[in-house]
Amino acid sequence: MRILIADDHDLLRDTLVAFLGANDGFEIGTAASYTEACVRIREDEAYDLVLLDYKMPGMQGLDTLREALDMEGGQRVALISGEATREIAEQALEMGAAGFVPKTLPAKSLVNAVRFMAMGEKYAPIDFMTAQEDEPEHPFAKKLTPREMDVLKGLGDGKSNKEIARDLGLTEPTIKLHMKTLYRKLEVNNRTQAALAAREAGLF
Repeated sequence: MRILIADDHDLLRDTLVAFLGANDGFEIGTAASYTEACVRIREDEAYDLVLLDYKMPGMQGLDTLREALDMEGGQRVALISGEATREIAEQALEMGAAGFVPKTLPAKSLVNAVRFMAMGEKYAPIDFMTAQEDEPEHPFAKKLTPREMDVLKGLGDGKSNKEIARDLGLTEPTIKLHMKTLYRKLEVNNRTQAALAAREAGLF
């Protein structure tokens, strides 16, 4: 089985090569960036599986994964990551990725996962995909009430006061009052600045 490991962390990449190379049947190629991985895919003999680090140079999230999946060669592509969430893993699998491999996976499990995916199966660790994710408290949640957060979300979606009022079952005058409070708490002067503040804070 020909495997390409694309990861910008030398130690992790070398460790993976050592783990997989110690098992019969694996021929390993490596790359330190998405650009280098693309060159290897185009120029080398076809790979059975390409492991792409979700955060390495050249990767633009799931858009880049889709690009790799669409490349000529028919290689199967999987994500490996120490940071990606379960939601990202689920989206990657829906897009056609061969699997999702957390970097916390034990060596033996990693080898089995790679072999499994290279043989044409899909892989994602059950404990990772079913684990309860703690919802981190958003920084704005300390400043704003839940209702103000709802109003800010509607504002960020480009909705008018009338539309926000309809969605939340409130009157327009009530929404206007919430807006004034939002501006004061966020230290902004208008709805555009409020939307930008929310976007910069990663609210939507």
